[in-house]
Amino acid sequence: MLIYACLLFAALMLVLTKAPVAWAQQRTGRYDNHDPRAQQRELTGFGARALAAHQNSNEAFPLFAAGVLVSVIVAPGAPIATTLAVIFVLARLGYWGCYLANIALLRSLLWGVGYLVSLALIAMPLWM
Repeated sequence: MLIYACLLFAALMLVLTKAPVAWAQQRTGRYDNHDPRAQQRELTGFGARALAAHQNSNEAFPLFAAGVLVSVIVAPGAPIATTLAVIFVLARLGYWGCYLANIALLRSLLWGVGYLVSLALIAMPLWM
């Protein structure tokens, strides 16, 4: 059951990671809801990092979701799959925090952890 909670939380992160972007946009004096992407392209510093972290969350989710689905089909209830899903969520939270705080090396390492976890979940039929 925890693996499904991780999948749900990862999906919710797609919206949660948008909050700092919207905050940064608002700090420019307005939130341009008519053309928010044009406004986002003008962000610098924290706002630009928040946007990059948000975009990367959108990019990382499909691979993780595919991995979770493969793992529950191939090995339903496998403790290793749940452990990997939890590691993914923790890595992504750390990645997001590092991106916002401008901690580049740790951010990149955490990205790698999340990516490898997703690949491991997808590859479960090969090693289970």
